[in-house]
Amino acid sequence: MREYSSRLSCLCNLPSIAALAIALVATPAFAGTYSVAPNIAAGIVDTIPNPAAAPPGANLQSCSLKQHPYPVVLVNGTFSVMEDDFGALAPDLANAGYCVYTFNYGGSPTSLIQATGSAISSASELASYVQQVLGETRATKVDLIGHSQGGMLAEYYVKLLGGAPYVHNLVGLSPTTHGTTLDGLALLASAFPGANLLVGAACPACKDQESGSAVIQQLDNGPIAQPGVGYTIIESKDEFVVTPVGSSFINEPGVTNEYVQSSCPLDPVDHADLSYDNVTIQLVKNALSPSTAQAPNCAIAFPWPAQ
Repeated sequence: MREYSSRLSCLCNLPSIAALAIALVATPAFAGTYSVAPNIAAGIVDTIPNPAAAPPGANLQSCSLKQHPYPVVLVNGTFSVMEDDFGALAPDLANAGYCVYTFNYGGSPTSLIQATGSAISSASELASYVQQVLGETRATKVDLIGHSQGGMLAEYYVKLLGGAPYVHNLVGLSPTTHGTTLDGLALLASAFPGANLLVGAACPACKDQESGSAVIQQLDNGPIAQPGVGYTIIESKDEFVVTPVGSSFINEPGVTNEYVQSSCPLDPVDHADLSYDNVTIQLVKNALSPSTAQAPNCAIAFPWPAQ
């Protein structure tokens, strides 16, 4: 399975979208009610025909909360859209009976590259979207799962925009909790065709996620974790975007901070592939439902549909 994880680093040196198709050769198909993409390369290719489309299993009007009472809201990371970031996590959670919702923010609705706008504006979009989901489902709270910038926005929304009463659990996948460097974001941009041209002035979200930015200072001023909300932060020891490794964590009482490799030491997953990693997905499920928690299957590095 290591070859699939290494595909992202290979993509960083390839000049065109056509290279993404090359990375999909011999990629296995995964069966299930909702199709699970095997890696981020597949997710990006799936996104190309319609960047505004939701990933399989997400945003379904027919979804019932009988099995899991809290709808799950997924918040993607910088440069990505909802389908290429959550092409595995969304359908996997849906296959497990969760009502999954997600949305694009911080960019043109038809663009392949989004989540680059002002972080404060994007956090406000998240706040509005949570209220929309609560209105549609009549749920009392949501579970928030944010990847990279999405995790930081979730933290910001709960702490600074009055989101705590509306959130049951917050799960961050390598969130930029304490900021990072533009070098790290430039490495991330190389995974998304054309995104490297936006780093800097054309990407307000990049500046807002820099260590020491006004947004990060607001988030880090005083406790981040808010009463009544369950917090789980998941990070890879092979992190290359949010550095130094471990800086995603919220080192406060009541917060669960865990490395993927603490469960499966040989899992080579990196930042961009976190939401496609089978071990990470199981840790997410454990955070959402501790009473049914299971040890991850370390023999399967990438997603497999729920049974």
